[in-house]
Amino acid sequence: MTTTKTARELAEIYYTAWEAGDFETLRGVLAEDVDFVGTLGAASGAEEALAGLKGLGRVLEKIDVRVRVAEGDEVITWFDLHTSVAPPTPTMNWMHVENGSITRIRVTFDPRELLAGFEKRG
Repeated sequence: MTTTKTARELAEIYYTAWEAGDFETLRGVLAEDVDFVGTLGAASGAEEALAGLKGLGRVLEKIDVRVRVAEGDEVITWFDLHTSVAPPTPTMNWMHVENGSITRIRVTFDPRELLAGFEKRG
């Protein structure tokens, strides 16, 4: 017997896997046609979204979740994104879940320090 994870549980798996660099588990919670729009770009489909997460994952040190609110199929997570190239970046992520997978992700944050850190890194 299999049970479908709640939207909150899927969000927790998403962040835990991303922080750990476990992209196989992360891929498992994304819908094939996931739609991602964020401050640094957009991605259509699981493979494009995963590529973007892997890219930022190269400098990711820690995800410090401040609050997570779930209502039905919607989850909003406010967290500090710790990277090796910038001070912690306050970030908001909104996810929508359908049929046990994350289908839509919207992310917003002030990218200035992160972009400056990437530029210095070369």
